[in-house]
Amino acid sequence: MPEQTSGQAPAAAWAPVGRPLLSLALTSMMDAVGAHSGAVYLRPGDAPVLEMAVMAGLPRSFAAPWERVGLSAPIPVAEAVRERRLVWVGGQEDMARRYPRIAVVLPYPFALVALPVATASRVYGAVFLTWPGSHPSELSDRERRELTSACERLALRLERAAARNHAVLAESDLLEAGPLGGVSDTLGSLEAARMVARLPYGMCSLDLSGRVGFANAAASELLGVPVGELLGSQLWASVPWLNDPMYEERYRAALISQDATSFVALRPPSEWLSFRLYPSTTGISVRISRARAVSEMRPAAPRPGDAPTRLVSMSQALSMAGALTETVSVRDVLGLIADEIAPAVGCQALALLGTRAGRLRVLGHHGYPDPHSVERFDGLPLSAPTPGTHAVAHGVPAFFDSREQLERLYPARHVSPDGFAAWAYLPLIASGRPVGACVLAYAEARRFSTHERAVLASLAGLIAQALDRALLYDVKHQLAHGLQAALLPPSLPSLAGLEATARYLPATRGMEIGGDFYDLVPSAPLPAAVIGDVQGHNVTAAGLMGQIRTAVRAYTTVGQAPGEVMRSTNRLLIDLGSELLASCLYLRLDPARGRAVMARAGHPPPLLRRPDGRVRVLDLAGGPLLGIDGTATYPTTEVELGGGCVLALYTDGLIERPGVDIEDAVADLGGRLGAAGDRPLEELADELVGHYATAEERIDDVALLLLRPREDE
Repeated sequence: MPEQTSGQAPAAAWAPVGRPLLSLALTSMMDAVGAHSGAVYLRPGDAPVLEMAVMAGLPRSFAAPWERVGLSAPIPVAEAVRERRLVWVGGQEDMARRYPRIAVVLPYPFALVALPVATASRVYGAVFLTWPGSHPSELSDRERRELTSACERLALRLERAAARNHAVLAESDLLEAGPLGGVSDTLGSLEAARMVARLPYGMCSLDLSGRVGFANAAASELLGVPVGELLGSQLWASVPWLNDPMYEERYRAALISQDATSFVALRPPSEWLSFRLYPSTTGISVRISRARAVSEMRPAAPRPGDAPTRLVSMSQALSMAGALTETVSVRDVLGLIADEIAPAVGCQALALLGTRAGRLRVLGHHGYPDPHSVERFDGLPLSAPTPGTHAVAHGVPAFFDSREQLERLYPARHVSPDGFAAWAYLPLIASGRPVGACVLAYAEARRFSTHERAVLASLAGLIAQALDRALLYDVKHQLAHGLQAALLPPSLPSLAGLEATARYLPATRGMEIGGDFYDLVPSAPLPAAVIGDVQGHNVTAAGLMGQIRTAVRAYTTVGQAPGEVMRSTNRLLIDLGSELLASCLYLRLDPARGRAVMARAGHPPPLLRRPDGRVRVLDLAGGPLLGIDGTATYPTTEVELGGGCVLALYTDGLIERPGVDIEDAVADLGGRLGAAGDRPLEELADELVGHYATAEERIDDVALLLLRPREDE
């Protein structure tokens, strides 16, 4: 990307209002609550992004990874807008726990608040403010009132500006910086300068951007750089052996935390110097002296000609790397690129490409007005003359500054425009092999600078690692679901006089397959139902589950009684030599008589809801788990199952929750069955699985089988 000068806001599509509205509002908020830095974000129209419009108190480079963020990004300003509420982060530990990506880039003690700038009908943007780590861990009521009121007033001003067709221009950042190298002509200031010049140790003054505003003769001698070369430059840029991210990081730590920090550095060839940084809201005073004996390992000295380290690029890489490690599926990777990386690099559309059997595959895309303009490339042979196939097949990046440049090299694009004017085709290489390509499309022609190409290439490497993992995950996920679908009945048979429905939810740990099963067997003369649970959430458990289900069907078909079906299945499990155990509940159904005969092997008791809404726990007699004792017997119990009743069979994943007594969990399930039992069976099943169906994490499988005799048959 083109480099941005610290302290200058990036160009944005806003027209001026006529005065620095945002800067005045921001500094007023900071003064009211004693914050030492902050920023205002604006939302351009209805776009799902926030753009930093002005920052105060710290260099913009500190917030470089978040200058332009998607509304879905897991950061405080985006969360404040999404949920339309104040978001408070009380310190370093709180930040690391809730927003680990920010904590990786800014691992310093500071507190932060974010608020939406919104009216009842529209969100205009957001504000964040920061305090040093010494701020109390809670925001006071006065601070909340001040900030909430200030954001409401700012939103009303922006609303009035919009009503007059006056949008708001991104403003110059506010840094407290005095004249570089100058001193006042007052006697007191002159005498102070003379006093500092006479000190036996070095003294430097840095502004908020790290530029040297004053250095005494001792500092010049210790650093080995004339005062004239120090003034106006960043310390780590003018002193070659300080050109190390570790030293610049100490400067950032001092400014953000507002705590004194120190470090030692080796001045080649053998002299160690001690640096002590004393920060304030206007800059940093640095004391430099010769260090005592230092035992630390010497850092590698920078090579002559090395360019100054760019903190912005390092921060962006850290932030993106942390975000990409959280992705799981290809959809996650695409969503992250769309929500966070695309806004950061300024592109308006993107596509993820992969390969299969020598052909190009479009894994996903975002931002294209006409999806067909991307999807039509799906299935092309890798030998086809397109920039996408070339990037995937040969692993060579390609940057096209304009449509003319692209069409000159690929004439076929004349007849297939996608509405964009510049493109970056980034090959994704993982473990030395191409796994795909990422296409970034820009609305306007642009020149890709050397720095921007390097940044995009670095991001492509991070994306490649995430995509490689995601492709493996998706294959495993598809395999697991295919296996589970093959082992469970695709649908339940229709039985005379009986309604039935079922639900199955895999555990979210492991391979997302498990040993829970259910079945409804339309045997003659009476049908049967079964539900069971084999230990484990892996291929072994799923395979054994399939064998048990098949065995139960076979024993039912040959006419064995319920107790004998259990005994036969138990002996089979022991004969198979598996170390896994299984619970099971088997029913022989007689809808015409309104009766059911049940046999139980260590399975949770079924629930019976009567027509009057009362629910009974059928604590049936039974035998041990299948697979323990080859001589075990399984007594049977006959229960009433008349018209209007609902019988709920389930596995323990539906009732077991950490910290909840099993009897209380069964009672809770019975209460929900009693309250919703008159609803259609499909709705009732959805109600009973409840939050399990949408939970991001399930520690166990869940199976549910509901049976209801039809009253009209």
